[in-house]
Amino acid sequence: MTIKLYCFGESGNSYKAALALQLSGLDWEPVFVDFFGGETRTPEYRANINALGEAPVLVDGDFKTGQSGAIQAYVTEASGKFGGKTREENYEILRWVLWDNHKLSSMAGLTRFLMNFVPEDKRPQEVIAFNQGRLKAAYATLNAHLEGRDWIVGDSVTNADLSCCGYLYYPEPFGFDRADWPHIDAWLDRIAALPGWKHPYDLMPGNPSDRA
Repeated sequence: MTIKLYCFGESGNSYKAALALQLSGLDWEPVFVDFFGGETRTPEYRANINALGEAPVLVDGDFKTGQSGAIQAYVTEASGKFGGKTREENYEILRWVLWDNHKLSSMAGLTRFLMNFVPEDKRPQEVIAFNQGRLKAAYATLNAHLEGRDWIVGDSVTNADLSCCGYLYYPEPFGFDRADWPHIDAWLDRIAALPGWKHPYDLMPGNPSDRA
């Protein structure tokens, strides 16, 4: 049975889940969620897809889960890929997924949204500047960690990598320039060189008219 991923191209959190599925070799297909048209806020979506009104959501037969980290964990269980080789590595992967969700992706997603998908006259410049300061600290942490290593944990790609890269391939400005962070830049190239990799806008359906 084909796994369905409810997602949309502009969503970095959706991309984390879609990229894990894409690289895993599992049989899956994207199901477009019209986030900008308000679909996730409808009673139908909340009743039938996700009571929290969020994407991504994975559906595999009778199994359903949301949250990119949970979906990545399911992909690892189903495919045997992207987990650690030891108990210690598994906890280190979890640590970085949680770090990303709190320090990196949460700030990147919000800042990118405020800078590109909110009408220009309503963009809160002080909030954007504050978020960019927090993001700079997160980039510095990740860049330093990647110095001298190919992957965030262990010697191969894991969910730590697939989580932390979620927003960093998007072209819209949000205060991230790959040239400023050479170890992140090289790491993103390594991920993009993996067989089956696709850019988020090529991997998932989206709303081209809504992009900046």
